[in-house]
Amino acid sequence: MNNKFKNVIEEFNWRDSLKDLTPGADKELINNKITCYNGFDPTAKSLHIGNLIPILGLQRLQNYGHTPIVIVGGGTGMIGDPSGRSDERKLLSLEQIDENLNSIRKQLEKFLDFDSKKNPAQIINNSEWLNKLNLIDFLRDTGKFFNITNMMGKDSVQNRISRDEGISFTEFSYQLLQSYDFLHLFDE
Repeated sequence: MNNKFKNVIEEFNWRDSLKDLTPGADKELINNKITCYNGFDPTAKSLHIGNLIPILGLQRLQNYGHTPIVIVGGGTGMIGDPSGRSDERKLLSLEQIDENLNSIRKQLEKFLDFDSKKNPAQIINNSEWLNKLNLIDFLRDTGKFFNITNMMGKDSVQNRISRDEGISFTEFSYQLLQSYDFLHLFDE
């Protein structure tokens, strides 16, 4: 940890990496230790350069005593995030996803401390809860809180709708599963 800063907010401000902040979040990060998370889908054996910023954010938070959780999306990876895509993702087998999960964990171990006695990083796989969902229950209990108009307005959806290929219901539903991850982590 860099002793130049008293807390992670000072470091983030010094790096000019805070743009939008929930009111009071800075005080929470200064005065309390939080659990934070970020998710990565195992759609390839390796993370990409775009993943580095959130990984470094988790690393910095851990350096200041916060506990990072990495969701490696074995469940959402079976669907595929439509963001930044002009076409449908190739669906992967469970074996491919498991192989990718193992490779990604090895990469994350270079940045996050999973053996820390004070605040070890954790990796969890969202297939642990997503694969247990009953479709009808999920649609009735969770889907009713999602407004289709808002979902259609997402850039990832708009970009795909504007193309001849469109977007499948599978990829369209990705944002519901991602939201369910948040709910599960909040509850658990």
